[in-house]
Amino acid sequence: MLYRFFSIVFLSLSIIIFQSCDKLEGIEDFTGKIISDHTAAKFSLLNSSKIEAAKAKLHIAYGHTSHGSQITTGMSGLVNFKGSQFAYNNGGSNGALDLRDTPFSGASDLGNPNRTAWETATRNYLANHTEINVIMWSWCGQVSGASEQDINTYLTLMSNLEKDFPKVKFVYMTGHLDGSGLTGNLHLRNEQIRNFCNTNNKILFDFADIESYDPDGNYYLDKAANDECNYDSDGNGSRDKNWATIWQNSHTQDVDWYNCGAAHSQPINANMKAYAAWNLFCAIAEKM
Repeated sequence: MLYRFFSIVFLSLSIIIFQSCDKLEGIEDFTGKIISDHTAAKFSLLNSSKIEAAKAKLHIAYGHTSHGSQITTGMSGLVNFKGSQFAYNNGGSNGALDLRDTPFSGASDLGNPNRTAWETATRNYLANHTEINVIMWSWCGQVSGASEQDINTYLTLMSNLEKDFPKVKFVYMTGHLDGSGLTGNLHLRNEQIRNFCNTNNKILFDFADIESYDPDGNYYLDKAANDECNYDSDGNGSRDKNWATIWQNSHTQDVDWYNCGAAHSQPINANMKAYAAWNLFCAIAEKM
């Protein structure tokens, strides 16, 4: 009886230990959620070995218009700033990241020419490019005027693509700031996207959140900040300062930040978007 008792105890403990170890070892696999926001918009977080893994694993197609180009122009400037390890091109030749910039036919961004054309363009592209394993689209200004149903349509189309192409990672995105602050429709719709991604373990590039903070973590969304990084410093209802130019002027170019194209905005904004994009790609590659 004593032998049987200890045998049962040992078996029970073994099951508990095995289950606990399985949870610890597989903790990264319990969720596919990746949120790349202002906390990921830091060069210090980039890791050379993870960057090489991302370049080895990822084949990315990215659709965007001018605002979305802040990511790719920031990434191009990063090559000049920090070296060829950060190179990207269509096809990934010469050791670069395979990032295909605006390769789609029939749509320019998530709202152009309409709110659903990008989905058809994505399906058509994936049908002819089976090597692609990451799809990313950005908004222009359409989220500012979007209804709750408009965003639900976007989220539903993205979810359907994920079901139909299970080997492809789809990157959700928020819309750029428009100066309407915490009470504006833009913020409400961006929160709708964020809540969906958090609840359903999606991959999100939080474009608006990156624009809401400077590199030191100072917050500007509640100060009516817009996509140009202008904000209302004294609460009088008028944007009178620009957090990006203030930060750039107080830091050393080519040491703390680099000059690059930044449509509608300032270089440091595109710098941060480039860092966040690379950290996003590294995180996606780690889950593959």
